[in-house]
This record gives sequence, C-alpha cells and structure tokens, in this order.
Amino acid sequence: MPITTTTKLQAVNTMLATIGSAPVNTLSGSNSADVTMAVQVLDEVSLNVQSKGWHFNTEYGVVLTADPITSEIVVASNVMLVDPEPEDSIGIDVVLRGTRLYDRKNRTYAFTKPVTAKVIWALEWEDLPQAAKNYLMIRASRIFQDRVVGSEKHHAFTERDELIALAGLRNYEGETADHSIFDNYSVYRVIDRPYPYRF
Repeated sequence: MPITTTTKLQAVNTMLATIGSAPVNTLSGSNSADVTMAVQVLDEVSLNVQSKGWHFNTEYGVVLTADPITSEIVVASNVMLVDPEPEDSIGIDVVLRGTRLYDRKNRTYAFTKPVTAKVIWALEWEDLPQAAKNYLMIRASRIFQDRVVGSEKHHAFTERDELIALAGLRNYEGETADHSIFDNYSVYRVIDRPYPYRF
C-alpha cells in the first residue's frame, strides 16, 4: 500500500490521541462530541493559518469582473483577501465585505471595470501541501488538547513539535515561492540607486 499525504481523518485521530481518546474510522455521521470539536478546531486553525497568505494559496493577477446587471463584483465564498494590483487601484480603495467587493473611496459596491488583484484562497484539506497539513495537525492538536484537558505537560511537548512543523512549513514556502527582492520594485529600488556625482 503506497504512502499518501495526511488525510483529515488521520489528523483528527492524532488530535484525539492527545486527549487519550480512541481513533475513529470515519468523520461523517459521528456522534462523538470530541470528534465534532476536533474537526471544528482543525477547520478553525486551517482558516487562521491560511489567511496569512502562503505561496500555495495565493494567486496574482486574478481578474474579477462585475455582474452586468448589478455592477457588483461577487467572489467565491472561500476568498479570504482581495488586494488590487497597484496599477489597477487608482481612484478606488477596495475591501472585501462578505463575498462582495466594496469601494471605500467612492462608497459603493458598483464597479464600472474589472479589478485585477492578488487573491488569497481558503483551500480544502485535500488541496493543501503536506508541510501545511503537518503544521495544521500539530497546531490544532495543541489547541484542542488545551481546550479539552489543559495539561501543561502535554502542552509543552506539542508546542515544541509545533515549532518544528512551522519551520518545515516556512522551509517549504521558501523552496516553492522563490522569493526575490527583484519581484517587487519598492524593495529593489533601495539598491537600485544611481552613483553619487563626483566633482
């Protein structure tokens, strides 16, 4: 049997193990309060961590168009952030309210042209990379254990694991995102200075 990335069921069973509960075979139709709470904590932590924006859940240059009838731009329910590109945000100040874009400067939901923006998505568990799954599982386990049992001994153990998992996620981010100062002119211009005049 081939090794696969961590499933949501495996993550929940890891969380249950931190409070001494037996593993379960399925997440659907469970009457266990511990299982229900574990799933809720895992989803809560996943949204919180993903909202910071990582290479795996961020897209640039996404064109958002207005509805031809209402002139409103409605985005998917799993969109957590919309940040218009600088050249596309002249004359507008866009924020996300619910699933609609709102122009704070002109105080309206109506847009006369498409908005090109950076978008951060909330991804389902199956769409996350393994480094993110590992970090989310360990962080959620610590929070779950704190809420249910509150053992300082277990907290210290899983907090150490959480730091190691976070380092792994940041390493994954660095490897895949290929960050460079040349990607952003506002940063690059610091070193792109002309030589001073010599008299």
